[in-house]
Amino acid sequence: MHRFKLSKAFVEKYKNIPPPFGFNGLGEVVYKRTYSRVIEEENRNEEWYETVERVVNGTYNMQRNWIEHHKLGWNPRKAQRSAQEMYDRIFNMKFLPSGRGLWGMGTPLTEQRGLYAALNNCAFVSTESMKEDPLKPFVFLMDMSMLGVGVGFDTKGAGSFVIKGIDNSKQPTMNIIADSREGWVESVKVLLDSYFNGNAPQVFDYSKIRPAGAIIRGFGGVSSGPESLKELHENIKSILDKSSGQPITVTNIVDLMNYIGKCVVSGNIRRSAEIAFGEANDEEFIDLKNYEKNPHRMSYGWTSNNSIFANIGMDYTKVSKRMEINGEPGIAFLENMRKFSRMNGIEDNKDFRATGGNPCLEQTLESYELCCLVETFPTNHESLEDFQRTLKYAFLFAKTVTLGKTHWPDVNRVMLRNRRIGCSMSGIAQFITKRGIDELKKWASVGYESIQDFDKKFSDWLAIPRSIKTTSIKPSGTVSLLAGATPGMHYPISRFYIRRLRLANNSPLVETLREAGFKTEPAVSDPNTTIIEFPIDCGEGIRTAKELSMWEQLSLASFLQKYWSDNQVSATITFNPQTEGKQIQYALDYFQYQLKGVSFLPMMDQDTSPYPQMPYESITEEVYNEMRSKLKTTSPLSEHRIKQEPSPERFCDNQTCEL
Repeated sequence: MHRFKLSKAFVEKYKNIPPPFGFNGLGEVVYKRTYSRVIEEENRNEEWYETVERVVNGTYNMQRNWIEHHKLGWNPRKAQRSAQEMYDRIFNMKFLPSGRGLWGMGTPLTEQRGLYAALNNCAFVSTESMKEDPLKPFVFLMDMSMLGVGVGFDTKGAGSFVIKGIDNSKQPTMNIIADSREGWVESVKVLLDSYFNGNAPQVFDYSKIRPAGAIIRGFGGVSSGPESLKELHENIKSILDKSSGQPITVTNIVDLMNYIGKCVVSGNIRRSAEIAFGEANDEEFIDLKNYEKNPHRMSYGWTSNNSIFANIGMDYTKVSKRMEINGEPGIAFLENMRKFSRMNGIEDNKDFRATGGNPCLEQTLESYELCCLVETFPTNHESLEDFQRTLKYAFLFAKTVTLGKTHWPDVNRVMLRNRRIGCSMSGIAQFITKRGIDELKKWASVGYESIQDFDKKFSDWLAIPRSIKTTSIKPSGTVSLLAGATPGMHYPISRFYIRRLRLANNSPLVETLREAGFKTEPAVSDPNTTIIEFPIDCGEGIRTAKELSMWEQLSLASFLQKYWSDNQVSATITFNPQTEGKQIQYALDYFQYQLKGVSFLPMMDQDTSPYPQMPYESITEEVYNEMRSKLKTTSPLSEHRIKQEPSPERFCDNQTCEL
């Protein structure tokens, strides 16, 4: 394998340049906690200039191997110039790869093990054809979830086959579970198989699994031990013992997927998320999160967002009444997802094979399709022309990720055909405040057309199909924190607020931050966790989420769906339950022709919340200035060497779709 490397002389120029981390040290701390890999030979973690070097080298290494393997002609001088510009634009946070890309690109995980699935953010699997292979959707969800990929699934397979139950006349089969992702997934596969296909009882030996607290190399974090897997096995048995001899139900499908999700997120490391899709008229599905009817599901029902496939023109009265209570179910307009790219009135039917979406619903997806995201920050640009240059390299990064094959043939088949990309924008609230909505329309429209030109150019160069879709608005999370940007299309709770971050007590970051003047306190919910408070200023003149009506938020989502996103806009619409709750059904009537998906969330007053240590707390400018004055530096880690395995980002870490 031929390796690409940036010029060392070029990279050295950035060594002493302070990275433009945002939000008074918060961006730097999130970077160190989440994305900075350990350099073992130097007994320390990467600095930002080294992380960017790793990511860019990994990106161009993938390109070079593809080009040379297919004998398409590699130009090393042109590649070096291109890589240097990509490096500069990532370093200065004009765009950033997704968290998965920052964490995994250029590491042994991809370079040696070839686990390119880990570079993708999210996936979808349909259960519609599970009659032929009932195990497959569950195995896929667990496998992808353990790689940190968020997975959506539907319930279309309900009633498609009868759960035979285990055959107790056969001798039990002993399974020694390997201490690996593959070992855990295989154990669930054989257990499900014993029930679905009437095979022998399964017995498990957990002795090879490392104990709780042991370091997990490569994937980062610590082991949860075997207990969560034991619990999953017992939960699967409990569900299927009761259902043996009966057709599989909607509740069976969602319960099994939810229990898998609960197992995966245990131990504070294997993080992922789920979204379950059901039919609009399916009362069984819609009631899954009605804990008065299903109180037993409260302990695990939280592991998925639940949404319905809404039919255009349907009556939204019943479903909107449920949304008034807790915001669920969400809405996916599958008809629009299939018919339209941007919602500009032009039906192209590109996605006629689409069957669902990802947990935050910014990507249309086929069954077994993964999606690759990349995030741009328009506010970090002085001109539209500069933004267009950034789009070139942001799109090139994402297009390069589509060159990587996964260990699932079904995934490779759809991804190699679709090459789907979600090039996103964040800091939209800040951009509108600074430049106005008309300028956003111009940048979005021109930027979209530029991406189509880049897609044609890069696809021709790599000799691969053009991407079926190219743009989205993702909800963002820690990646936007690095750049000091508001996430996706969403507005902040206040111009000035406290952002609380959770760190393990034994993290080397805690004492350094305390010495730098940041307020720290024990987490009330976990004795092993410390809370760090960061004062945040989102910028002069910015409006807050409380100032935007439900209707204005929906209009902004529609605006972005029309001028920018040919996939989807991830929009969580906050509403006042007293004044706007009754209007949800009418809002859906209007916006069903302009959106591909939407979710609602009752607005909670962060200032009077009964819950302590909320992630966000609005404050006055005076309190902000007081907290800011106590900080000795807003780059608290720049002169400290640490060594800590990073905890990889969830597929998406927005608070509305994480587990």
